[in-house]
Amino acid sequence: MKNTKPKKSRSELIYGRLPAINALSQSKVKAVYLQAGFKDEKILGEIQKAKLTPKFLNLNALNDMVRGGNHQGIVVEVAPHEYSSLDEIIVSAKKSEHPLILILDEIEDPHNFGAILRSCDAFGVNGVIIKSRNQVPLNMTVAKVSTGAIEYVKVAEVANIVSAINKLKDNGFWIYTADGSGKDDYQKLDYSGPVALVVGSEGHGASRLVMENSDFIIKIPMKGHVNSLNVSVSVGILLSRIVNK
Repeated sequence: MKNTKPKKSRSELIYGRLPAINALSQSKVKAVYLQAGFKDEKILGEIQKAKLTPKFLNLNALNDMVRGGNHQGIVVEVAPHEYSSLDEIIVSAKKSEHPLILILDEIEDPHNFGAILRSCDAFGVNGVIIKSRNQVPLNMTVAKVSTGAIEYVKVAEVANIVSAINKLKDNGFWIYTADGSGKDDYQKLDYSGPVALVVGSEGHGASRLVMENSDFIIKIPMKGHVNSLNVSVSVGILLSRIVNK
């Protein structure tokens, strides 16, 4: 598989105080827009530290910028987010004590993607692999929901998930795909080696080819009246078990 140069997403607006502070700490902010009368001393200090001059706007102007989102008086324009390459993530993972990579097979809801990145940061995931098509990219909504985790979790885009899986196998990773049809209870498996966890789309789950190329198809046993969980919730449960094996 070709090692293509990582690409960048388009410049984005991030809003809300916590996401803004995280962006400012990463030196990715190009411009800051504050509501007239903004007095959060911590954020004002971070803006000064970043050597930026904020532009003060009225409430309606800020509302228009974020289309009515809850900006809490601050909107920042950030430099394009740089995607990592698959090779970078593999190298980074192999240097860690317990290599762990997450693969998303066509996650389309930016709120789910943002929540997943938050879990990845919490559980020390070395990187996330996504498809370049039929997958929500890194964008403003993902950044907002991730509450800053987007700045710390490596994300690589690949054209073909199965090719990425095979490359991970060549590098010693075991592939665990989560699916309701799985026969293996996620709580009963050994995750001591390098792990690549695959989760599928909200509506259709993992693709047939992905499951055929997996080492294990795992499931979360359901004891209630519903037969599935939100994908971001499932990721949090599975990562917690893998990390605390």
